[in-house]
Amino acid sequence: MFDKNMRSENDIFDLIHKIVFEDEKILAVYMNGSRTNPNVKKDIFQDYDVVFVVSDVSSFSKNPNWIRKFGNPFYMQLPDENPNFLSDKENFYGILVQFDDGVRMDIHFESLNHAIEHIKDESLCKILIDKNNYLPLIPESSDKNYWIKKPSEIDFLACCNEFWWCTNNLAKGLWRKEILYVQDMANFVVRKQLEKMLSWKVGIKNNFSVSVGKSAKYLQNYIDETEYNQFLQTFFTCDIESAWKSIFLMCDLFEKISIEVANQLGYSYNFDEGKNAREFLERVRML
Repeated sequence: MFDKNMRSENDIFDLIHKIVFEDEKILAVYMNGSRTNPNVKKDIFQDYDVVFVVSDVSSFSKNPNWIRKFGNPFYMQLPDENPNFLSDKENFYGILVQFDDGVRMDIHFESLNHAIEHIKDESLCKILIDKNNYLPLIPESSDKNYWIKKPSEIDFLACCNEFWWCTNNLAKGLWRKEILYVQDMANFVVRKQLEKMLSWKVGIKNNFSVSVGKSAKYLQNYIDETEYNQFLQTFFTCDIESAWKSIFLMCDLFEKISIEVANQLGYSYNFDEGKNAREFLERVRML
């Protein structure tokens, strides 16, 4: 089992320290991601997002076996070698590795000039080693870059419009029995507006000073159990009837939360838009 054989965080930090001070080409190392986030509970599947600031990026990018200093790779990804990925290999190069003991490391090599220019771009950042004070002072690690942003009224109305307008696509997709299209539209367009609206409700309750995480994975920590279960019920299988049921539940929840958000922020809500979009769904279902 990974949890029995996996190296601890202290093991990895000790190994980083050893490797850094054995290699004069490594000038500094810093870490970002969830392991630097004080608001995230630690677990065995957290990646080590580590950036080595080096004197020559190419000496590392051209030697992928260097990564074996950290263990035996199970499998890996070299995103900068993907022709569809816009990269700057001279200044920033990544090797993403899953090791056979369960540890995953997303390692990047960065030129000093690039680090000096960009290290403050990420608020979840902690300098681990800086051999000769190469790097600028940075604020204490925080997830503030990912806090929910207060929407303007234009943002709010655009979210509502996108949700209701795109239910039209769900309706015609279900009528045509194009369930793959419906799944795609529901998962990546329509429900994303509901996710955004729920996040805004969370932001209002927490003075817009919290994050619900990537893909709203921490949403359940901030909304009540009933509401969260309603949100889960908007996910459906490839059965047409269950899809219809979930979509109407999605509409119910979206309207409820949108009205709450509008009232809290003093914004207007277009009741006719929602009413008419829902009527269109009901008409198509009856065809």
